[in-house]
Amino acid sequence: MAKPLYRSSQNVLYSSKYHLVWCPKYRRRVLVGAVANRTAETIHDVCNTHDAHVLGLEVMPDHMHLLVEVDPSFGVSKLVRLVKGKSSRMLRQEFPHLRRLPSLWTNSWFCSTVGGAPLAVVKRYIENQKVA
Repeated sequence: MAKPLYRSSQNVLYSSKYHLVWCPKYRRRVLVGAVANRTAETIHDVCNTHDAHVLGLEVMPDHMHLLVEVDPSFGVSKLVRLVKGKSSRMLRQEFPHLRRLPSLWTNSWFCSTVGGAPLAVVKRYIENQKVA
């Protein structure tokens, strides 16, 4: 079994990977062709700027999947806000047909942690700390 890789910031050693999903407003199928390519470029730029590591990215016509590792002290919600804000602004400037939507993205998004040990193993580890 491979040893988990950890990243570190000034005061945190972490392995925080998240699967994120969000959709365009009204789940419109607008993320196609040049829009999809530019969306992916913008997301990579924002993540690189904020030292978040993109592990996977898939732009579907009506939703996005992003697998990312981010410093927990920076926060996954802050990263999502920055990614959605910057991509919406850039895409609506470059592709006028997207301005017909009141906003590019919905307010909601999905987040799930990924990787690490199963919950039962971690729970057992914590419970056994005082036993030794």
